[in-house]
Amino acid sequence: MRYPVVLHKDPESDYGVTVPDLPGCFSAAPTVDEALQEAAEAIECHLEGLLVDGQLVPPPQTVEAHQGNPDYAGGIWALVTVDVTRISGKTKRVNITLPERVLNVMDKYASEHGETRSGLISEAAIEYITSREK
Repeated sequence: MRYPVVLHKDPESDYGVTVPDLPGCFSAAPTVDEALQEAAEAIECHLEGLLVDGQLVPPPQTVEAHQGNPDYAGGIWALVTVDVTRISGKTKRVNITLPERVLNVMDKYASEHGETRSGLISEAAIEYITSREK
């Protein structure tokens, strides 16, 4: 999943990172690169807490969905990728049947984005379900 984040920097502070789709999820670091790495860790911890509590993982919205919020004015927007399947618990092998054309598209996408077929299917299923339960 790719969550939009907004970075703010005051002259005498680190970069602060807010994750608009996850209320209460924040991080900070002295550089933009470090701030984005810290944001990924914060998002994973936040999502893991939600899963442990039996809550649904909120689907990420677009950057544009948040840009009108005055709390984020003047911020730098970025997208942070997190692998929700890694924190979703024990894995179980299953057998599914998909059209070869679909598998080819999935494998190409997964390869280009450093993912696996299983990870892609898991992430897509989670995003689909959470988007329908809003």
